Amino acid sequence: MKRGKKYRAAVELVEKGKIYELEEAVALVKKTSTTKFDATVDASFRLNVDPRQADQQIRGTLVLPHGTGKTKVVLAITQRVDDALSHGADFAGGKEMLDKIKNENWFGFDVIVATPDMMGELGKMGRILGPKGLMPNPKLGTVTTDLAKAIHEIKAGKVEYRVDRNANMHVSIGKVSFDDEKLIENLNALCERVVRVRPASVKGTYIKNAVLSTTMGPAVPFTFKGR
Repeated sequence: MKRGKKYRAAVELVEKGKIYELEEAVALVKKTSTTKFDATVDASFRLNVDPRQADQQIRGTLVLPHGTGKTKVVLAITQRVDDALSHGADFAGGKEMLDKIKNENWFGFDVIVATPDMMGELGKMGRILGPKGLMPNPKLGTVTTDLAKAIHEIKAGKVEYRVDRNANMHVSIGKVSFDDEKLIENLNALCERVVRVRPASVKGTYIKNAVLSTTMGPAVPFTFKGR
């Protein structure tokens, strides 16, 4: 693939073969951003896990200390419409909202939270919501009786981490416009969680590789405490 002049210049700033300390990597990844817009900063991990094994299917959520820089649009599927709206949901409703998604191909939201009593109706939407990663899940805190907490955490910068079938994990930790300190604290929180959820059955090296990158920017390898 032929790369642009800005990208090639950014790559030159990353020392080949070097693994940077976390703080160094954060400063460098901001410097190597090549876009005119406020690019997203992503952390990616290559893990020594086998996602085919049930106990190694790493998945969960984390509220980053400083959010991601993006406010997510929340749809609450519940009979407690006024309650959901008063706690910050952008849209709320019951079966009529699901019919809107189905009949109008409406996807003007980022996350669905739902009360348990609505899961029967939501289950019928699996073929539509599942492939888009929008199906609520109790393990992720998006099926709950505590709508206030769920909506607050999502608006505060709750992110999902999940290992894919190739044992990779990608999580957004903020924007290039963030102060270094905020990105460092977000990244530290994520790294601590990745280390904490190491499956007991994994032997030897757990984290094979870890890099930071920005939208359309080069990868910056980094290391961190506890790795």
